[in-house]
Amino acid sequence: MARWKALPEELDPQIGEFTRQLRRLVDQGGLSVAALADRTGYSRTSWERYLNGRLLAPRGAVVALAEVTGTSPVHLATLWELAERAWSRAESRQDRTMEQIRITRARAELGGLGGGTGTATADAPPVSPPSAEPLPSTGPPPSAEPPPGKRRVLFFLAGAVAVLVVLGTLFLLTGRGGGEGAGQAADSPAPSATGAADLPPGVKCVGVGCTGKDAEAMGCGGDLVTTAGTATVGAATLEVRYSRTCGAAWGRITGAAPGDRVRVTADGETRWGTAVAGETYTYTPMVAVGRAGEAEACVSLASGRTGCTG
Repeated sequence: MARWKALPEELDPQIGEFTRQLRRLVDQGGLSVAALADRTGYSRTSWERYLNGRLLAPRGAVVALAEVTGTSPVHLATLWELAERAWSRAESRQDRTMEQIRITRARAELGGLGGGTGTATADAPPVSPPSAEPLPSTGPPPSAEPPPGKRRVLFFLAGAVAVLVVLGTLFLLTGRGGGEGAGQAADSPAPSATGAADLPPGVKCVGVGCTGKDAEAMGCGGDLVTTAGTATVGAATLEVRYSRTCGAAWGRITGAAPGDRVRVTADGETRWGTAVAGETYTYTPMVAVGRAGEAEACVSLASGRTGCTG
């Protein structure tokens, strides 16, 4: 049985070439997906998506793969840049298509509400029929129709109700209240510990509940993580890793040597991680943060060199 699934036919050629190169490096290194996850710091689920063309591997994962396979990252970085541009183009096309679908649905819904006529009307409240009892002979019978002033008020209220219905429909169809993508901004505040019940499946902590815990074990890594800061110190790459979903950050170094130490500090909390023999990367436990920029990572190399993220 073939180890890898066939890549999706609709996959862009640049993305396909990049994905096949990742597979080749994994095969040459004799790595299982579990071992790859263990040695790169990216989850098994994430690597399965990267290697099957369902998600573009982030640059940090590519660098980590080059490190564990002893490959120069230069050629891979070039392929990644081409694939990243192709992926962005594909996402842009998809966004335009979805926007057109939403517009078409909104127009159809407005047509169903009578919006296509250019006027908005609603049934006026029912008027009680005239009384069947004989009317006094001292004056003309009262009209069943409201006086002109009341009619204008009723028509105005009916029109206002119709406008509110149309606006509410547009609001729901266009998803203006959903805030798509807003939660991904690195500067958006992280959720508080009280929002733990709303966490995605697999995520086991949030905020201060994550402090001192392992990011991968708590489900805060993989697709939920971004790089909030980076620096190069000697042969090591230092990063602040940040998960808005978990409201936490941690420090990581790749290209590490045994004895290299990394720490992360935020709001008075500091956590350390140390590379041991056989490892080319290591990362710290997490610290709670409200925003990505609140954490700083520093490294102390066994060679004596030190440095921090800006």
